[in-house]
Amino acid sequence: MNSFILLILLIPILEIYLFIKIGSQIGAFNTISLIFITAIVGLYYAKYEGLNTLRSAISQIVKNEVPIYEIISGAALAFAAILMILPGFLTDVIGLLIIFPWTRKIFLRNIPKKKYEKRKNFIEGEYEDIDDKK
Repeated sequence: MNSFILLILLIPILEIYLFIKIGSQIGAFNTISLIFITAIVGLYYAKYEGLNTLRSAISQIVKNEVPIYEIISGAALAFAAILMILPGFLTDVIGLLIIFPWTRKIFLRNIPKKKYEKRKNFIEGEYEDIDDKK
């Protein structure tokens, strides 16, 4: 079975299971309130981290460097914000792990650490002086 299809089926099943377990422990109203609170706090913090990433990207551009990590980090923050909007505890935990900078670096550690600098293009060639008087 395709892993993506399995993931699409498994996540809602786990979320429903967690809703039932947590709801039986703290009550239905508290469970629903907790879902809304985590979504609001998570989205606010995602916005804050997104602005920090944007500032870092601008400083990289000013230094004439390509902000590769910042671009990928911004995409990861957008994905984390989507996970925070989805109702559920599992998606909220994964979203929060992506939002926090120190855990996001663990997720994104496969990014090459080489700094890309702006290269100047040179055309190499030979030349010869030609006398007009022959």
